[in-house]
Amino acid sequence: MTEKTVLPGVLIASGNWAPEPWALPFTSEPDRPLAIWPDVPDRKAIHYVLAWRPPSEAFTNLPNLKAVFSLGAGVDHVVGNAALPDVPIVRVVDPDLTTRMTEWVTLQVLLHHRQHLAYARQQAAHQWRELRQPVANDVRVGIMGLGELGRDAAAVLARLGFQVAGWSRSAKSIPDIETFHGEDGLTAFLGRTDILVALVPLTADTRGILDASVFDRLARNGALGGAVLINGGRGGLQVEADILAALDDGRLIGASLDVFEPEPLGPDSPFWDHPRVVLTPHVAASSEASVLADSIHRQILDFEAGKPLANLVDVSRGY
Repeated sequence: MTEKTVLPGVLIASGNWAPEPWALPFTSEPDRPLAIWPDVPDRKAIHYVLAWRPPSEAFTNLPNLKAVFSLGAGVDHVVGNAALPDVPIVRVVDPDLTTRMTEWVTLQVLLHHRQHLAYARQQAAHQWRELRQPVANDVRVGIMGLGELGRDAAAVLARLGFQVAGWSRSAKSIPDIETFHGEDGLTAFLGRTDILVALVPLTADTRGILDASVFDRLARNGALGGAVLINGGRGGLQVEADILAALDDGRLIGASLDVFEPEPLGPDSPFWDHPRVVLTPHVAASSEASVLADSIHRQILDFEAGKPLANLVDVSRGY
């Protein structure tokens, strides 16, 4: 009698996200053990963990663990886990996630460029008054972070006619996009930026990077009459007290914020009712879990067929 082959097992530790959509692609493989945290009957069977804000216990006593797949665009929630074994960490990179982030960034840029907040206030007051609209080519957008998400957003905004530049910690080259890098390039990048879009990963180096010193260096002489902050990256990037102070004293004329720390945003936060703020509940790159799960499943199958894992995290850098 032929012994039944058991495939490497998968553990879904999806935090406050429903695990069922992430598990769905694996349910078609009856010979692959599938566990949903915290119910892990056989820890030796687990070779892969699909994780979003997992507890440390999810990584303990997994002697055959081969890789960890982050279920979101960021990986700080995994890299910072003290119990994480020395195994590859894989970022989720999928066209659906990238497109959705670019949609959100483009929407926010256009909301501020076309003065939507002012028109919304006029609508509430039953006022019919045309406001001046600068042309896109006179507006300078700066993308802080030139990974997969930043590059795609930069390309779309450039096609719409905006003057787009990008900044990253290390040098990067993108066709038709002016790029800056490192601390030496940050001041020049900020000084030519009317709308700052933050898409950098959250690391020890970038925590709190969106602070008063950054807002002080943003352009004041642009077509919008001031500077705008858009953060679709991580809440830990921003110093919220500094954002509020900059909004109140005019260093920022507007902000779109999708992320906060901690989340959810507290009901008493002044951001809720601030007239110059667009607030969304961490949905900028919100993708269908089933789509991303299929992508992870395909990569696992490729890995088991002998192909290398793609989109690996450099743990020393934190992204």
